[in-house]
Amino acid sequence: MSDDLVTPQATDIQYETDQPVTYEVIDRVAWIMMNRPTFNNAQNGQMTYALDDAFVRATNDDDVRCIVLGGNGKHFSAGHDIGTPGRDLHRHFDNRLMVPGHVNKPAAELLYTREKEQYVGMCRRWRDVAKPTIAMVQGACIAGGLMLAWVCDLIVASDDAFFQDPVNRMGIPGVEYFAHAFELPPRIAKEFLLLGERMSAQRAEQFGMVNRIVPRETLRDAVAAMAAKLVAQPRLGNWLTKQAINHVEDLRGKRTAMDAHYHMHHFAHAQNDLAQGSSIAGLGAKEMAEANKREAGDR
Repeated sequence: MSDDLVTPQATDIQYETDQPVTYEVIDRVAWIMMNRPTFNNAQNGQMTYALDDAFVRATNDDDVRCIVLGGNGKHFSAGHDIGTPGRDLHRHFDNRLMVPGHVNKPAAELLYTREKEQYVGMCRRWRDVAKPTIAMVQGACIAGGLMLAWVCDLIVASDDAFFQDPVNRMGIPGVEYFAHAFELPPRIAKEFLLLGERMSAQRAEQFGMVNRIVPRETLRDAVAAMAAKLVAQPRLGNWLTKQAINHVEDLRGKRTAMDAHYHMHHFAHAQNDLAQGSSIAGLGAKEMAEANKREAGDR
């Protein structure tokens, strides 16, 4: 039986911080910062719901005109939490999106239900925020980190940033918020997923996935300058522009493609559980990090 399916005691979850996200408003810009630098901003449930709280807070604050999403420390985000003491797969959080609670669901239903809210559902909710959003990306933006960057309207990256979705190693066809073939040309998206290699910010910019690249030491200043321009634009105009372009993406099939992929993703989780006793094929954070280092060395 998969250890993913054994409900741990509450004492098994050890959060290293009670503030996994920080929030600050400066000059009408809300700065939402992931704050688990010890674990490269790996996203557990505690962080995900704190992010949602922050986006709601920024949306409801009429004085906020722009939102920046970033990560404290060396990396933007190493993805979903698959190996820290604060991994809270079985912890119940207050339901936000009219999805059933997951902790009492058996087998594959647990992950399907949980990720419908915490991953696809939350990301879609943040994408549709009525204010312009900027992702400020430095270092690693891996797997679940991609989802957070991709929901933002603009992406500004440091010159040492890189992007990666290596979950094909687990037999899984990409992370849950499946925007790959909209962020990248189809053949490049296949390369990105099938090989699971790192994509530099410079290459990502060539395909339009990144708006601007700046030196790491000037990243925050560059983002602040961009945010100041957005703050000065008409609020309704910003919102209507977002809606118009998001609508074009959805007409091209983004939402329906994501819905179809979600079921493939969870078929892969279920297959892994049945065949290997682990929904992620026994590849935790340590194993994935070691594989990434080996592949980076090979290149």
